[in-house]
Amino acid sequence: MEQSQGKLYLIPTTLGDNAPLEVLPISVKKIIELVDSYIVENEKTARRFIKKVSSSKSQSTLNINLINKYTLTDDMPGFLNPCLEGKSVGLMSEAGCPGIADPGSEVVRIAHEMKIRVVPLVGPSSIILAMMSSGMNGQNFTFNGYLPIDSSERKKALRQLEKNSFERNQAQLFIETPYRNNKLLEDMKSVLHPNSRLCIACDITLPTEFIRTMTMNQWKKNNLDLHKRPTLFVLQKD
Repeated sequence: MEQSQGKLYLIPTTLGDNAPLEVLPISVKKIIELVDSYIVENEKTARRFIKKVSSSKSQSTLNINLINKYTLTDDMPGFLNPCLEGKSVGLMSEAGCPGIADPGSEVVRIAHEMKIRVVPLVGPSSIILAMMSSGMNGQNFTFNGYLPIDSSERKKALRQLEKNSFERNQAQLFIETPYRNNKLLEDMKSVLHPNSRLCIACDITLPTEFIRTMTMNQWKKNNLDLHKRPTLFVLQKD
């Protein structure tokens, strides 16, 4: 009898150091209790997350492969070999949903090429949660990732995003390395139109969560400190 193929489960994680089952459905716990092979960015944090979700799960039985900037694309198909042997594999991001602003998307692409069934599980996505709470155009928006590090290039990119938003009636989402958040906000205050709206969604799902949408003119009067706090920015010019 031919062995049935395993699945690739896309397992969401928390967006910070809070109790997993406060923001994740019980289905995530059930899958983690079933799966022993994982593809993750960091083994230590992945093991800690698995233990938080299922404290009774044996850590010694886990088979963990790493996907990061040092991982060779040619090695990735081998990470999915358990699926060909009838055992499922879990793909996890460091924070939020795998495959969204996350290197796991390459593993998902390979899984489709290998005709392995991909099963996404429900969990928090900072991009979607920020968009939901921004009050901006949820029918037409784009995620731009990180903006340039150089200040002059970053200001140029901000002006272009504002122009795109106005011309396309499109909300523009972007992020920054947390320790550069304050500098990015200062650049926005200096170059964006006073009436453009900006949503700052910070520490989403955590006890320190802060989400607010105001005009740039209003933000200029605000001294919000975003240093080292994970933040999504949503910009729209009407």
